Amino acid sequence: MSAASLTLAAAQSASVAGDLASNLRTHLAFIAAAAESGVDLLLFPELSLTGYEPTLAAELALEPTDLRLQSLRDACREARLTAIVGAPVHGPAGLHIGALILGADGSCQVHTKQYLHPGESPPFTAGTGGDLLNIRGLNGALAICADSNHRAHATAARAQGADVYLVSAVIGATGYAADSAHLAAHAREQGFPVLLANHGAPTGGYTCVGRSAFWLADGQCLAAAPGAGELLLIARLEGTTWQGEPRPLLR
Repeated sequence: MSAASLTLAAAQSASVAGDLASNLRTHLAFIAAAAESGVDLLLFPELSLTGYEPTLAAELALEPTDLRLQSLRDACREARLTAIVGAPVHGPAGLHIGALILGADGSCQVHTKQYLHPGESPPFTAGTGGDLLNIRGLNGALAICADSNHRAHATAARAQGADVYLVSAVIGATGYAADSAHLAAHAREQGFPVLLANHGAPTGGYTCVGRSAFWLADGQCLAAAPGAGELLLIARLEGTTWQGEPRPLLR
């Protein structure tokens, strides 16, 4: 890890089922708040732009060139930050749970979920992941929810050169204890920090608990949201020291 000063943030957002226009406004509010906090990379939850709605996914799928994304791309470029937002995407193998990586340079790349939960196929098919993200000298590996339940995924990320593991998720009350234990274990075993962005409100039938968090490379939880609701979970690196805190979203 070569970045001397870097700020990551999880956007613990609330999505309205199938309402792209409303969710775009929410994302813009988070990007504006992140810019005020000097964030370099902003991570949203799984399927944040549409909500976790498998039955609506095919009609809600987005392409990188979709003009409806232009406001987000412009906001990221103006704020000079990278945002990772969630949406269904079409690929050669079918419909995927995807993440759109909106770069500070105005670019848009696609990452797809590799490991599906039971019940996600159909309508979704397993994807192929994506490249590491380089943010000011730090290499980030993206995991979309169930990806992070597989030790092999975190191990492969570290082998590829990841310095931090970025987890975009939908986690309810019954799953949080096990899922957070997996993330702490990945941090310890792979020797990299882990950032989790979880939904801050119910979506797709899941009563998401929020509790977005950041684990240090020894598995210690440095900072976590106290519960549900919309907020930013900030993790700031100065030299070799991380500091973290949750910040309410004011809008």
